[in-house]
Order: sequence, then structure tokens, then C-alpha cells
Amino acid sequence: MASGKHFKYIVLGGGVSGGYAVREFAKQGVQPGELAIISKEVAPYERPALSKAYLFPQNPARLPGFHVCVGSGGERLLPEWYSEKGIELILSTEIVKADLASKTLTSAAGTTFTYDTLLIATGSSVIKLSDFGTQGADSNNILYLREIDDADNLYAAIQAKKGGKAVVVGGGYIGLELSAVLKMNDLDVTMVFPEPWCMPRLFTAEIAAFYESYYTNKGVKILKGTVAVGFDADANGDVTAVKLKDGSVLDADIVVVGVGGRPLTNLFKGQVAEEKGGIKTDAFFETSVPGVYAVGDVATFPMKIYNDERRVEHVDHSRKSAEQAVKAIKGKEAGSAVEEYDYLPYFYSRSFDLSWQFYGDNVGDAILFGDADPGSAKPKFGSYWVKDGKCVGAFLEGGSPEENAAIAKLARAQPPAASPDELKAAGLQFASKI
Repeated sequence: MASGKHFKYIVLGGGVSGGYAVREFAKQGVQPGELAIISKEVAPYERPALSKAYLFPQNPARLPGFHVCVGSGGERLLPEWYSEKGIELILSTEIVKADLASKTLTSAAGTTFTYDTLLIATGSSVIKLSDFGTQGADSNNILYLREIDDADNLYAAIQAKKGGKAVVVGGGYIGLELSAVLKMNDLDVTMVFPEPWCMPRLFTAEIAAFYESYYTNKGVKILKGTVAVGFDADANGDVTAVKLKDGSVLDADIVVVGVGGRPLTNLFKGQVAEEKGGIKTDAFFETSVPGVYAVGDVATFPMKIYNDERRVEHVDHSRKSAEQAVKAIKGKEAGSAVEEYDYLPYFYSRSFDLSWQFYGDNVGDAILFGDADPGSAKPKFGSYWVKDGKCVGAFLEGGSPEENAAIAKLARAQPPAASPDELKAAGLQFASKI
């Protein structure tokens, strides 16, 4: 057994949450040698870049360009930053065992790390078709996107298969963003998903119709209501075709799968309370085990604004929950009070020339407003969600920073809603009066 190392604080996970947590620790003040961050990848970086700028045909983003915290307008934490602050950056290290009772983490290499306070920021792992035993799912060039190595593999495949055929399996975030970026790379792109429309967890049928038409106009083919049930490969093991449940077969040089993620909580099973697929925390992200905190994708926390408990998979919450947990850890040590986490759900995406933002809750009746014609030179439209007479959520495509701020304010305030016809007629004016 390799000898152990002790730290006052350990941040486990090198994604967005891990990076923002370390920055907050540095802000709050840590002594050299007190804090370590353990990552199985490189130094923490802004993961959203991987599905966007990393794959651009011109001037693609590369590290160190998008290390945290540039994604929110902060300074870029290069590997040297950690050593300058006396923070131990432990990279390419996978933790395979966590014993919360003895406050010990063990790496794949057998090194042990002990801590006084642990911040779990392990994020999600990508769901693979081979997990379901899909026939041929282990063929070459069937790719996923979660980590920087995945992005490198995808970038290499795009270069190797120029002008080839790409099939994107999945119609959510990753499916939409990668279909756009593959098309920008001049591949012949077909997107396949089982639901009746894309992004069904957020989009209404009307919102989705705009994006599907826009993508179709860009040359992306969309097949709805079917799933990939198998893959053909050539003698080298390279994928050549995708077999669909409806019996059709699509030629493919590259397949990209985006069918969701699973929170990485398995190290802590049976040691900590769980809820809704995540690790249950309080409003300060402390778990049922004192001195152990969980943030980002893995945390199920009290959503104060809606008086329920939720798990949120999005970069905005990854950043904010990490900062909240560290403030709470340091506040507890100093005996000072910290405000409860009061999160307003926020999601956004960018693809082609499009950019949308959503705030609040997408429950109740959706009312579409604005110009949702995909053929417009500058389409700009949105939707309000009305429940129990209140406006509880808002979506906007093509908004200015001021307009996006207005819909955020509306979602936080939950004002009484006008009639559907009045809301439709008022459009953005309704939000800007709040």
C-alpha cells in the first residue's frame, strides 16, 4: 500500500464544480498544503466548450484556453495557479474507493488520501449503448462526449472522415449541439431520437418545431420516433451503418451518441443518504455525513423557490453550488451564518447562429410569442409557462443580454399572468415590465 497523504480539505472531481470550488477556497483563504483537488483528467476546465468551440472547423478552442473560470468571466486557473496558491493539484488519478467513516479515499494505484472535510464533485458519467448490450456498440468511431479525451477522439474522427456521413443518436443537448458542429464540419448529418420532438425535457412541440425546421434548412436530416438497435462494422471494426428499430439502415462513418448521463455516486453507495438519483444535501450542500459535501450533478438539494428537492445537471448550478458549499464550509469554521442556496433554474444552449436561454420551471401551460419562423433572417421568439395563474418560467431565443435578464427577473418574481391572448400579444413587453 502506498503511503497516505492528509489534507484539511479535499475536492474530489476536476470538472466545473471542482474548479469553481477551489477558486472559492482560494478567495476565502487557505493555507499552503491544506487543500487538494483530485481529478482523473487534467486541471479543471469549462466542460461546455467540448460540444461547441472545441470542434469548430476554424480556430478550434484548445487548452489552456478554457480552463476554469473563464466560462463566467473569471480568471483562468492554469496548472501553475494551483501551485502558486499552495493547492495540491492531483491529476490523472482515479479514486476507486471512498470510506467516509475513516475519511479515506483510495486511488487505482493504491495511494490513500485522508481529509477532514470532503467536497464531492464527481459529476456524471455518460450512458453508453454498450451498457444496454446494443449489438455492435463497441465498433470503432462510435463516440461519446464527456471528457477532453472524448473530444480529441471526436475531433480526430471528423478530420479522418471529411465529407463523410455522421449519425447522431439522441435529441437532447448533446444531440443538438453536436449535430450543428458536425454539419459545420461539412459532414452529412442525420439525427435520430425516439421522442416525438427534440429536447423534450424542456421544449414544447412548438419550440421544438422551430429548431427542427432550422436544422433541416441547414441540411441536418432528422428521424424521430425510432432508436438505434444495432451497428454494422467492416473488417477493421470501423462502424459502417446504424440499424434502426423501424427497420431502416443508415450509412455511417461516425456515430455520436448523446443519450444522457448518470451521476457518479457509486463510490458513496450505502454510506450517505440518497434522493432522486443523487446524494441528498441540505441548503448548504452538506450531506447526511457531517463534513462531507456534494455539489453539481451529483447533489439533490432543496429548491427553495419551488419548495421541493431537485437534482440539476447544468453548468450554471455546477458553478454556483460549488461556491455555496465552500462558503458554508468556511462560514461554519468562522461561526458566521451563510444564506441558504436559493437557486433559479437556468439553462442555455448555442448552435449555428442560434442562442437560447431558459429560466424557471417549465410546468403548466406554455404560451409562445414572437417570430418563430425558421426562415426569418433573425428569428426571435419565446415562451412563457403559466401555472395556477402565475408566470413560472420563460424561454427566449435570440435575446439581448437585457432581454435575457428580464425573463430571469420574471421567472424569479412569478408574477400573475395575463390571459394567454394578452401574453402572446405582449410578448417580451410582459417580462420587461416586471
